[in-house]
Amino acid sequence: MTRVLVVDDEPQLLRALRINLVARRYEVALAGDGASALRQAAQFHPDLVVLDLGLPDIDGVEVVHGLRGWTTVPIVVLSGRAGSQDKIDALDAGADDYVTKPFDIEELLARIRAVTRRASPHEAQPARIRVGGRTVDLAAKTVSGDVRLTPTEWRMLELLLRNPGKLISQRQMLTEVWGADYVKETHYLRQYMAQLRRKLESDPARPAHLITEPGMGYRFTP
Repeated sequence: MTRVLVVDDEPQLLRALRINLVARRYEVALAGDGASALRQAAQFHPDLVVLDLGLPDIDGVEVVHGLRGWTTVPIVVLSGRAGSQDKIDALDAGADDYVTKPFDIEELLARIRAVTRRASPHEAQPARIRVGGRTVDLAAKTVSGDVRLTPTEWRMLELLLRNPGKLISQRQMLTEVWGADYVKETHYLRQYMAQLRRKLESDPARPAHLITEPGMGYRFTP
């Protein structure tokens, strides 16, 4: 059974999330502040953490840093902070995804399923992945229909396809594709993502698979 630690200072929200998660066969632990969250994480050993940023004692970003000091457990931030910088800070600290309050419970559950699937050590990586009407072969580095990608496009695409459903922050993509000296060059991302969509999406103006999360980054939706 998948263990989920939910951290929030709103008792009603904690109860509602616990009911929804238990109904879907998750084992749930609750924490109402940052210190309790860190203690619970050490004792409960969750498979996933759902974390609010606005905690009464420790800022949620510091909780992310605290967890990342010893565990790679997936972290989904659930927060009323909608500002781009808050999202960037949480993702750069090590959060795997960010959901803004008010939220749809089904969307949150889908994000939880996505990050727990990626964290499973037993899940094999598919070599061929469908993107729109194209088949991308990651092993052979080919795209059906004789579509040609540049080396930079390949690095971006592979990062997204190997993390289906996961939000890849702008900083992470820039660092992994171009290097740490390019973390402010966000215009690179817009330019290359537009090129990838023209080559792979059925309707580049309304992408169905290579999705932009404004102010945060990008995700691949199968």
